[in-house]
Amino acid sequence: MATIKVGISDQDAFTMPDPRVRRRLLDRVAAAGLDHITVGDHIAFHDGTGFDGLITASTLLASHESLPVVVGVYLLALRHPMLAARQLSTLAQAAPGRLTLGVGVAGEDRREVSNAGVDPGTRGRRLDEALPLVRRLLTGEEVSHQGEFFQLEQARILPPPSPAIPVVIGGKGEAAIRRAATLGDGWLGMFCSARRFAQTRAQILATAADLGREAPSWFGVNVWCGLDADPERSREMLAAKIERLYRLPYEKFRYLAPAGTPKQVAEFLRPFAETGAWHITLVPAGESVEAEIDAVAEVREHLRTLA
Repeated sequence: MATIKVGISDQDAFTMPDPRVRRRLLDRVAAAGLDHITVGDHIAFHDGTGFDGLITASTLLASHESLPVVVGVYLLALRHPMLAARQLSTLAQAAPGRLTLGVGVAGEDRREVSNAGVDPGTRGRRLDEALPLVRRLLTGEEVSHQGEFFQLEQARILPPPSPAIPVVIGGKGEAAIRRAATLGDGWLGMFCSARRFAQTRAQILATAADLGREAPSWFGVNVWCGLDADPERSREMLAAKIERLYRLPYEKFRYLAPAGTPKQVAEFLRPFAETGAWHITLVPAGESVEAEIDAVAEVREHLRTLA
């Protein structure tokens, strides 16, 4: 089994306005041995809550000298590929080799899509057109393109990121499998079971082989979890956090979002790791940010022991 990398995601905590607090928390993440921080991306989710994935990534990369950041996932279908490529090039100049870009489509809130000026029914096609354009632009080549949604004439983005930014595909279903197999460096699962993760990974590898393409090597999963020495308390904290963001009862997520002690959560994650999820991000609910960081680090140690 490959070395399992475990990271943490806490959008609010890591973007606190006091830079001293932010740096202290990031130092704690690094000292705890965690491998990365994952940030999300939403323009206006349900009640208007949102966070720009690339701006958040820039803030965190500038606030710590070594921690890598995963954007999981960036709603590329709602952005213009030329502008996205420029932002990524600028980020790579400031923090070369420390950014992984996950891309996907918005699906939970159709108003988020329409209010961004995009017909929700076209968001998948927009992503299919935008993604290869961004990948070409990030090589530094000159790109001309006349498509359904985007037109580029002798477009070029310099400097190209060096090393290249890994691009992984988020989401589920046949479209995500196809994108990961044809255009991605890997796949990022979210709200999926270990069995579904294994099936999707196998389908991606088989499809890439059929196309004669080198097998994607980056496979990961984001998992919401409650972490506390008291399993019941961990469940209460997780339910409150999920319901506040998604406006849905925790019961809809309970089989995909574990709650318990760090050892119990590590046992839940073990089948993911055994089937190739070597990049795991936990979205924890705990008594405090500090407690969350320490508990995620404990999950990491348990996982490596189980491996």
